[in-house]
Amino acid sequence: MIPVNLAQKLALFDAHWDPKVVATYNGNDVMVVKFQGEFPYHKHDDTDDFFLVLNGECIMDYENADSVTFGPGELVVVPKGQIHRPRAEKEVQVLLIEPIGEPNSGDSGVTPAAKDHI
Repeated sequence: MIPVNLAQKLALFDAHWDPKVVATYNGNDVMVVKFQGEFPYHKHDDTDDFFLVLNGECIMDYENADSVTFGPGELVVVPKGQIHRPRAEKEVQVLLIEPIGEPNSGDSGVTPAAKDHI
């Protein structure tokens, strides 16, 4: 029941594509992540994907739809089953919300991140 300072949490790590849990609520992990480059195309069969840009610019590519670019204060919810990949030309800082235990890698074949709590 105390405030979580997202900038302070983001300052604790430099790794890309390694989400860190900063809070939980109603069976969901609230995470911060930094990334640059592109993640493989993937989907989540049973859950939507929530991305809120805190700093920088994110591009969400879709298999059968136009890409979407969004920046600070903007969010994208990727519907379950939609094939997508997040990417960024320069480092972006993002808030993610996913059900506890949901692999961030979906069906991409990439080893899921550990999702450490910070």
